[in-house]
Amino acid sequence: MSGKPTTRYPDAPRAAVGAVVIYDERVLLIKRGREPAMNSWALPGGSVHLGETLQAAAEREVLEETGIIVRAGDPIFTFDVVDRDENGEVRFHYVIVDLAADYIRGEARPGDDAVDVRWVAPDELTTLPVNGVARQLLADRFDFGIRDR
Repeated sequence: MSGKPTTRYPDAPRAAVGAVVIYDERVLLIKRGREPAMNSWALPGGSVHLGETLQAAAEREVLEETGIIVRAGDPIFTFDVVDRDENGEVRFHYVIVDLAADYIRGEARPGDDAVDVRWVAPDELTTLPVNGVARQLLADRFDFGIRDR
C-alpha cells in the first residue's frame, strides 16, 4: 500500500478545488466520468495534492481535465460534499474550494476523468444536467444563467 489516501470510503475529508473559468461570455464545464456525480456537468477541478497550493491544484486540474491553461486567483466559494451509501457509510467526503480563474490559452478537449468538456453559454445551463452547487454559484456570483424576471 502506498499510503496515499483513498477517495472512496475515506478515513478523513479530502481537500479539493474547482475553477470558475469564464471566457467570451461562456463558462468552462466538464461532464464528470467518475463518482461522485458521474455524468453531471460541473466546474473542472479535483483533489489537492500534498504540498500543492489551491491555485496550483486548480491550474493543474483544469489542464488535465480540459487541455486549457488558466491562471487561478482567489477563492470565491467553499462547500462540502458528503455522499453516503445505502447503509449510511460515507462513500466520499470532499471540502471543495472554488477559485476564479482566467483563461490563458488552449483548445477544450476532455481528459483525465472528464468525458466531455465545453464552453457553455448562460442560456444553455437550463438544458444541461449541471451540478446544483455550480449552477447556484454561477447565478449568485456571476449573474450567469439568470434570465430577465
